[in-house]
Amino acid sequence: MSAPGRRVQLATAAMLLVATTATACGDGKDDDAKASAPKAPATIPELTKDPLTLSFIWFEWPPAKALEAFANAEYKKERPNATIKVNTVPNANWHDAMFTQFAAHKTDFDIAILDSQHIGEAVTNGNILDITDFVKKNIDVTAYNPYLLAAYGQYPQAETGKRDENASLYGLPLLGDTWTMIYRKDLIGDKPPQTWDEMISAAEKCQADNPGVSGLAFHQANGSDAAAVTYNTVNGVYGGNLWDSKTRKIDGVLNDAAGQEAMDVLVNKMKPLTAKGSGNWFIDEVNAAVAQGKACIAFNWIAASGGLLDPKESTLGTTREQILDKLGFATLPSQKTNLVPLGGMGMHVSAYSSTANQAEALNFMEWFERADVQKKWAAAGGVPSRTDALESPEFLNAGPFNQVYTDSVPRMRDMWNVPEYARLVNIENTNVNAALNGAKKPKDALDDIAKEQQSVLDSSGRKGGGGL
Repeated sequence: MSAPGRRVQLATAAMLLVATTATACGDGKDDDAKASAPKAPATIPELTKDPLTLSFIWFEWPPAKALEAFANAEYKKERPNATIKVNTVPNANWHDAMFTQFAAHKTDFDIAILDSQHIGEAVTNGNILDITDFVKKNIDVTAYNPYLLAAYGQYPQAETGKRDENASLYGLPLLGDTWTMIYRKDLIGDKPPQTWDEMISAAEKCQADNPGVSGLAFHQANGSDAAAVTYNTVNGVYGGNLWDSKTRKIDGVLNDAAGQEAMDVLVNKMKPLTAKGSGNWFIDEVNAAVAQGKACIAFNWIAASGGLLDPKESTLGTTREQILDKLGFATLPSQKTNLVPLGGMGMHVSAYSSTANQAEALNFMEWFERADVQKKWAAAGGVPSRTDALESPEFLNAGPFNQVYTDSVPRMRDMWNVPEYARLVNIENTNVNAALNGAKKPKDALDDIAKEQQSVLDSSGRKGGGGL
């Protein structure tokens, strides 16, 4: 929201919200994929000279603090009257904190940082601006891997690794992410396991050889997308599919032979190698286990891994170098496929923000996506999406896990990008968590997920779907 003081109402800014009905084109087969969304102008309106606070909403984690510090240090060089505020909420409350305000048609934020799967819900409800024309005029789309641009802004989604150039865009990349495998070089050796089966065997041996250290640490919690991402990752590497996006079929696809094998591996082979009481672990708990020397191999989001190198938080060494003598970071092992989870988020302009703040938001997005700024963001601890920034020394030298991200981009697979996402992920989290904690048999849990998710999709009456 704007800071106190007189707000200049410019004619060009007043034209920012031109209500229009836009069709979000996907594969051309989804007649229901239509959304009423206000369109942002192609040209950034004249900006106010008054003091202004540009507010974001995100969840509480290190990248949120990094973004606020970075933007206030760098963006102010261009816009000294603008202050950036990144408001945060607990991860588990992130979706509801945004969409409760969207439902009220009044937000205390100007830029919503959405997961890729949140876009469909926001678009179909008209909560965020259609920035297609703005992107065409201000953003070099050829500078990005097409899938990243699609994942963080396009609705409906295209197939994995592709972008429909005729589709509407509703956001731009803010932070890329995927899982990295974190492993104890001093316990299992310098060379990381290359297959999932090798990883499980190495973790099993390490656990047996090192009393008090668990073989594995990974997300298991029934909250956010924690347990769901874990299962989906194992599902992918063992050749499974989450659904058939063209037919919107889940039951019979998710719980086919490959899906059942993945659930069996997760519950019966991986879970026994985790610490007692880890059934509700998420990002912080996994990092704590690694930092305290209590895990042989762990999986976590790259953007959340920087703290592992802080000697104040670690028992593995008194310097960064000593910690890195013991910790290695690698891309995920492959098995039947080499798929990895797509993480990260995009920036999206609230349809309910003031015209002056919407103009500022567009200006910030154009500035943020510049090549030089993306490299500075990388050096400041961010994970950029521009290819030139991903391959730059500023990014690759900023952290031992950054090369992992660059190498992982071609391997990424997302979840379902549909308006029903929140309900689908809650079903999966609950059931995967139940299986991991012994409350359900693995097969029953997977069958229940498939049936319940299928019911959600069938009851929506929509056709087609958001690809992976």
